[in-house]
Amino acid sequence: MLDDLLKRNINWSSTIHANQPGYFKRLSTHQSPEFFWIGCSDSRVPANVVAGLDPGEVFVHRNVANVVHSTDMNFLSALEFAVDALNIREVIVCGHYGCGGVKAACEDMPHGLADHWLEPIRRLAVTYEVALNQIRRPQMRLERLAELNVIDGVGRVASTPILKRAWRQSKDVSVHGLIYGLKDGLLRDLDCTVRAEHISNNGITA
Repeated sequence: MLDDLLKRNINWSSTIHANQPGYFKRLSTHQSPEFFWIGCSDSRVPANVVAGLDPGEVFVHRNVANVVHSTDMNFLSALEFAVDALNIREVIVCGHYGCGGVKAACEDMPHGLADHWLEPIRRLAVTYEVALNQIRRPQMRLERLAELNVIDGVGRVASTPILKRAWRQSKDVSVHGLIYGLKDGLLRDLDCTVRAEHISNNGITA
């Protein structure tokens, strides 16, 4: 399987060289992405592919179920680098329907270390239990929970010292929430964008 992977790489590289001379030389000199993408590790949701972007146009951080943990140093380091070093001004938290992590968070069975990672989603399920139970179809409830996880992630990103510092420095950074449909390939805006003007001294305002 590894040999096949390496052959595919050679074919891909050869095709790029033939169709876009100078492509790799241009990419190797610098990166200037416009977006920082916080997404799910699911192999069906590659950021640049679903967004129709080329490599070099999106800086990516991915984890199981696109959970934003305020103590995740991997995420925080990537966010800080994106905002401070790459001067990215569009931060996107993107979940997807049919997320296995969201489903696992709602199951009454052990999932090892993933159970610790998915705790914020379980907390959301408890917080919004009444509203979620009004949705009759189990799959639709999971889809709504996936949306709530994205919205919560946007708020968590906006609450980091990294974003607060950027806004104090008058950097025009926006944090958006999107969700991707595996069945139709479309991204949907969850209308939960946070910008500097939404921040008050006590937190995020409407």
